[in-house]
Amino acid sequence: MSNTVTSISVVIPVFNEADSIPPLMEELHAVMEELGMDYEILFVDDGSTDSTPSRLAEAKQRYPRLRSLRHQICSGQSAALRSGAAAAAHPWIVTLDGDGQNDPADIPFLIAAFTPTTNGAPPLVTGVRRKRQDSLFKRLCSRTANAVRRALLRDGTPDTGCSLKLFARETFLALPYFDHMHRFLAALFIDQGSAIILVDVNHRPRQTGISKYGLGNRFGTGIIDLAGVWWLLKRGNKPVIEPEEYDND
Repeated sequence: MSNTVTSISVVIPVFNEADSIPPLMEELHAVMEELGMDYEILFVDDGSTDSTPSRLAEAKQRYPRLRSLRHQICSGQSAALRSGAAAAAHPWIVTLDGDGQNDPADIPFLIAAFTPTTNGAPPLVTGVRRKRQDSLFKRLCSRTANAVRRALLRDGTPDTGCSLKLFARETFLALPYFDHMHRFLAALFIDQGSAIILVDVNHRPRQTGISKYGLGNRFGTGIIDLAGVWWLLKRGNKPVIEPEEYDND
């Protein structure tokens, strides 16, 4: 595939984020139009029970580059990301949360930070949230989880919870899929031979809705997932293939 980012699918998982969609879509449209490249904006509705489907239908009337998919039942953020990437029309994917806390204005900085590779897998460009606008409890939980994950997986990434990311669609779809895999993308990309590029990004207070994550679904499943990913990476067997020899006769 090309090592140049020339067209993008922006993939946004949402679950009960009806009030966030109009302002977020307005911001995304302005940013992507300013970039001047071919793009689409793809919302993946993960089985919302509020008016998210109708808000997306309304937005489609105004923004012709907006698409949406819908899961029949809530299947989780990782499932929504995979559904979006599988359905995406472009070879490069940008992801962000649908709650408005990620700033669409940071997308050009991700693209600018992208460094082409001449061999191996394309890099993962990932945001690092500075001055996080979350509760003290949430920040402490995240800081602890990140420290434990970095020590065990050695992924060199201080903030895997930031959803602002840029990566190659085909590389992402080649990763092993499991629930909550989105928390471990840096380690999984490194295992595929990708470099990790860190970019400081903005983080904004949540204006609408409520957080979908709490202590139970962060630490309880997080410990099990971390152990599973550590095992998966340790058990990986990627032999180095020697160049093929040719007969000059």
